[in-house]
Amino acid sequence: MSIDWNHFTPWTSLAGGLLIGLAVALFLLLQGRILGISGITGGLLRFRRGDIGWRLAFIAGLLAASPAWVLFAPAVAPRIDADWPTLVIAGLLVGLGTRYGSGCTSGHGVCGLSRMSPRSLTATAIFMAAGFLTVFAVRHALA
Repeated sequence: MSIDWNHFTPWTSLAGGLLIGLAVALFLLLQGRILGISGITGGLLRFRRGDIGWRLAFIAGLLAASPAWVLFAPAVAPRIDADWPTLVIAGLLVGLGTRYGSGCTSGHGVCGLSRMSPRSLTATAIFMAAGFLTVFAVRHALA
């Protein structure tokens, strides 16, 4: 294994992590809610008066972030080494795992672990192990 030093970005990665941590802390302090994307998005499916606007604004902010970034930095073409059927199946499996795990990586891995939630520790360990096993299987066992 080797590091691609041309694309190694520790400072921007650190800045992104700090921004995520700040957003999580502020959301918990100001709203009293956990900043989990699947929970915020899933809340749109359960209509409750006064609960839709902030969720839509949050999702709009997520969708607007990438186009806004292009104003400050050159766009980077993503490299995806998979075909459309694989991506669709992977997306469905992630969605299924999110429902069964009662949360996603942002909810459990960032927010839950910072609150020392045993359930989040278990969920994070399981989805990390599943990711490691999947990469090993696809890149080594099935290749």
